[in-house]
Amino acid sequence: MLDLIIRGNIVMENEVLYGEIGVKEGKIDRIAAVGQLQARSVQDFGQCLIFPGMIDAHVHCFSNPQEGFTTTSASAAVGGLTTILDMPYDLPEPIHSVVQFQKKVQRLEQEALIDIGLWATIAKTEGTPQIGPLAEAGAIAFKMSTFETDPYRFPLIPDSEIMKAMTLIRQTGLRAAFHAENDDIIKSLTEAYQQEGRVDPRAHMETRPPVTETSAVLKLMEFAYWTGVKLHIVHVSHPRTIDLIQIFKGMLVDVTSETCYPYLLLDVHDLEKFGPKAKNNPPLRLPEDAAGMREHQLLGNIDLITSDHAPWGADKKNNGSQNIFHAASGMPGVEIIVPLLFEWAVMNRGISPVVFAKWLSQHPAEIFQIHGKGKIAGGYDADFTVIDPNQTWTIDEHAFRSHSKLSPFHQREVQGRVVQTIVRGTTVYDGHEIKVKPGFGRFIAGSAVKKEVFL
Repeated sequence: MLDLIIRGNIVMENEVLYGEIGVKEGKIDRIAAVGQLQARSVQDFGQCLIFPGMIDAHVHCFSNPQEGFTTTSASAAVGGLTTILDMPYDLPEPIHSVVQFQKKVQRLEQEALIDIGLWATIAKTEGTPQIGPLAEAGAIAFKMSTFETDPYRFPLIPDSEIMKAMTLIRQTGLRAAFHAENDDIIKSLTEAYQQEGRVDPRAHMETRPPVTETSAVLKLMEFAYWTGVKLHIVHVSHPRTIDLIQIFKGMLVDVTSETCYPYLLLDVHDLEKFGPKAKNNPPLRLPEDAAGMREHQLLGNIDLITSDHAPWGADKKNNGSQNIFHAASGMPGVEIIVPLLFEWAVMNRGISPVVFAKWLSQHPAEIFQIHGKGKIAGGYDADFTVIDPNQTWTIDEHAFRSHSKLSPFHQREVQGRVVQTIVRGTTVYDGHEIKVKPGFGRFIAGSAVKKEVFL
C-alpha cells in the first residue's frame, strides 16, 4: 500500500505522460497508468502539469538579514520551488569558514520550509585552506567573484588565489562558480560617469558594458583549462559570453552557464522605466542582446536559469532614485521565476514541458550533483511542482512573502499558475497557503569526494 498517489500530466525525462505517481516514505515508488495503484491518499490534478520539483541554484537568503531561511523558503514554495541553493555572501559574515558554514546548517535545519543546499566561498586572501573542510562539511559548490562589491562580504579574489582555489576545488569534485565582471573597467567608468553627472538608470548599463563580462569570463575559462576545475559562470547577461563558452566547451573545458529570468524577459528600457527596481549586476542589456539570450536559451546553449533572488527592501532601493549608483543591485525572484518562464517558454514559445523541466530541475540537479532530485523517476524524492496552464493571475509585489516587495514585474498578468508545491511527498504550498512548519526543509549536503583525496 502506497502513501500517496499523484495523478495528472506527468512531465517525465523524455515525455509527458498522463498517469499516476506512487509515493512511499517521501520517495517516488513507481509510475503507472491510471487505476493500477492503490494508496491511502490520492491527489488528482486533472489536466495540470506535474513537473519534477523546480530548483533555483542561485538565491541570496541573507544578503538582507531581515530575509532569512523561513521567509525565502516560504516565498520559494509559493513560486513552485522545492529546492534552493543559497549563496554564501551573508551579512554580516560571509560563509568562508567551516565554523560559519556549520552554524548556517544548524539554522537551516530549524528554519527551512523546503530543501536547501549551501554554497561556500573563500576570503579575499589566505582563504584556500578552508576549501577542503568546507567541502567535507557539505558545501554544494564554491562561489567567488572578479568584481568587488564589498572587500569583506563580497570581495574580488586575486588571480593568484583563484588559481590556488581552482586547483583545490578540482580535487573535491565540486564546481567553482564566479560572478564574472571586470572590476577595473567598471570602477573607472562609474567614477567618470558620476563626475560628469550621469547618474540616470541607463548609466548603470553603460558603465558595465559587455566587455566587462566577456573579458572576465575569458580569463576564468583559461584558468579552468589549465587547472581542470569544473567551472560555472553565474548570471550571464550577454549572448557573446555564451558564444565564448561554447568555444571553450569545444576545447573540452567543463564549463556550464546560467542566466537569470530578467535577462530573458527584460532589457535596458525596463531599467530606464523602473529605475532601482530593475537594477541588477550585470545590468539589463540592449533589446537585441536580450533577444540573443533568448535565442541561446531556446537552442539549449544555456544550461540553466536562476533567479539571483536578492531581497532588498525599499530602504536599499529607493536611495538610488536620484543616483542609480546608490541603489542596491538585485531583485526578488523566487516567487515568480517559474510561472514567468513557464508562460514565456511553454505557453508563448511552444517549448515542450520536458525541455522546461530540464532547464529548471534536471540540469541544476546534475550540475550541482544533487542526488535524488531533478527527475520524476523511481527512487527519486517525491518533489513536484504542479502548474495549471489554464489559470491566469496577476503579480502583486505587495503580496510577496519576501521582505523585498519591489519588482519590475508588478501588475504583470501571467498565464500558468503554481497550484501545488510538494516536497518529499508532503504538500508545502497548496495554492493558497503554506502547510508546513519551519524545520520541515532539509539540508542538502554537497557531493564532495572523500576527505583523504583532497587533504
